[in-house]
Amino acid sequence: MVRNMFRTGFLVRASHTLLTWVVTLILFLHDTDLRRYEEQGELLLPVLFFLVVVLSVLFYFAVSLMDPGFVLTDTVESVVQDLQTSDEEKDLMIPQTSTHRLRRCGFCLLQQPMRAKHCQTCKRCIRRFDHHCPWIENCVGERNHRWSGISASDSWDLWFRVNGFLLAALGVVGVFSVVVVVLLGCHLYLVSINCTTWEFMARHRISYLKNCGHEENPFDRGVLCNLWDFFCICRTVMWEQMYHKQSQNEA
Repeated sequence: MVRNMFRTGFLVRASHTLLTWVVTLILFLHDTDLRRYEEQGELLLPVLFFLVVVLSVLFYFAVSLMDPGFVLTDTVESVVQDLQTSDEEKDLMIPQTSTHRLRRCGFCLLQQPMRAKHCQTCKRCIRRFDHHCPWIENCVGERNHRWSGISASDSWDLWFRVNGFLLAALGVVGVFSVVVVVLLGCHLYLVSINCTTWEFMARHRISYLKNCGHEENPFDRGVLCNLWDFFCICRTVMWEQMYHKQSQNEA
């Protein structure tokens, strides 16, 4: 892995890592919530944010430096053993009665298994080649196209021990995904009616809204206009003029 770090993608990885830490440093040094929490001695959120950044960088390097499925030898059985696949996977990958003749790569001179391709950037043949990703500066192939999933076991106890971390991670991701989807739906609804969260929650206490009808919003210009103004127009709006204009029209 250390040797792979200094391949042609070293500058890409270094740039991504440097950019990540520069942005993180700015967020901690600039006048942000993270800086204010830190100054007030409330370190829980800053520490969690820092740990998420560290984990993101580690996962980035894990994906960037892992073996995507390099073809290492002409002997197909040796490649399978190198990939540490099960006997069942071997049978699926290498039919005993296969009549397909493996072709030899014109660059690295190795026999290419079916669906393999030579990557001009990595200068290696990749098993089940998908594409070369410039963001991780590594190929996407048989070994890293998907992460290892839930493994089968002989007993439920062993199954939970083997897959416990993955199940916990899926649970956390699922909970946060539901929260994000709900928040997205709520805010899209508020944007579509041109209403802020504060106005929606405290309507009865806001002087310019408490005298309006329950379903009445003086700033609502229709769904399409509201969405267009929110996503496509960046300007300061004189809400007082819009409010008085709407009041006059109703009068």
